[in-house]
Amino acid sequence: MKKFSFLLVFSLLFFTACKKDHVDATNTKTLQSSINDMTSSLPTIKQIKFNEALYILKTFGVDAEGDINELKALGQLINGKKVPEIMAMADEVAQKNGIEWASTAPPSLGEMNIFGDEKAKESDPNDVKASSLSIITRPTGDNGSGPTALQIIPRLVDNAGNPISFTGAGLETTLEVFSNGVKLSTAKNLMQDNNFKGFNLKFSSIAASKVIDNKIDITVSVKTTAKTFKMSKIGIDVNPTALKVPAPPKVDSTAVVQDPAMMDPNNPGTVAANPTDPNAPATSTPAASKQPSADPKTTVSRFLNNVSSQNLKAAFDASNNPSWGSYESFSNPTSGFGSVKNVTVKNITTNGVNTNNASVNATYDVTDKNGKTTSLKVTFGLKNVNGDWKISSYKINP
Repeated sequence: MKKFSFLLVFSLLFFTACKKDHVDATNTKTLQSSINDMTSSLPTIKQIKFNEALYILKTFGVDAEGDINELKALGQLINGKKVPEIMAMADEVAQKNGIEWASTAPPSLGEMNIFGDEKAKESDPNDVKASSLSIITRPTGDNGSGPTALQIIPRLVDNAGNPISFTGAGLETTLEVFSNGVKLSTAKNLMQDNNFKGFNLKFSSIAASKVIDNKIDITVSVKTTAKTFKMSKIGIDVNPTALKVPAPPKVDSTAVVQDPAMMDPNNPGTVAANPTDPNAPATSTPAASKQPSADPKTTVSRFLNNVSSQNLKAAFDASNNPSWGSYESFSNPTSGFGSVKNVTVKNITTNGVNTNNASVNATYDVTDKNGKTTSLKVTFGLKNVNGDWKISSYKINP
């Protein structure tokens, strides 16, 4: 009998020792098994809070689309972590996203299950009965030049359009922002009752270059146990002066960029053959070179017009300037020509031209997307590329 009792106690100790106290995200099966082990070792209230913490991390702590991808990303995030570490991570994510949740507070999100069991329970607070979803939008933060943000408040309503009453839920609520069919941003939060404060969409978080006609469209979805409610509003006005606009590119006005076309001081009608030696005589072009038929200032004019209209691909194609780098660098909305809103040309003159090189001076005003206008005097160097003039250098003059 003593031997049997000893074996029973030993087997219980062995079983307990096999339980995991940390997350094993080797695969979905080990993830669920390790989380179940960790949960079962906690008191009942702690079990509920632990499940809430996992739900917070899965919903708001990872950047993934769809339950399966979110679960995989969650596993990578918490792999090897123990319960206290996971609780602390959930507190940080909740605070960052403005969610009224804390690991030390009483249970507040109903019965959370990150592995997808969404069957309604008799006491499931997320099984909210509603007819539809309504959206209230309010411009906010007017600083004298118009609103700087948009408050977006969703409400679950009954058949008559009246807000319904519920508490203690944890309804995943998602805001998607579009302009001209292109998604600009996504945000998530938890609706715990119908006094939900909603989303505060700051216009400064939206790139001005992506907003068409100063209007956005929004879609809000609220996920209950049995149904996902969705509502959209189209053509909401935004304050264009509050949108995010990149700073204009910083250019050293004293710097001479790659291979500038330099005038021969002994012969103003030609361009020096060797830019490093302004006294070198111009050399004749090999007979095989094809002489461009167009005036080089036509290329510069076309280039500036394309920059002004933000047809940056055409502007880039008119250049052969290594210092401008790739098209992505050239068109960058922060440090490249993508920051330009408008170009007003005042004067363009051809300084000198021969078969291989040309120099063109241009005076124009550049207005960036912040509305700041700068007057520039620029010398464009051009070179003959297969019979076409291509911009090969760009120098801003004092």
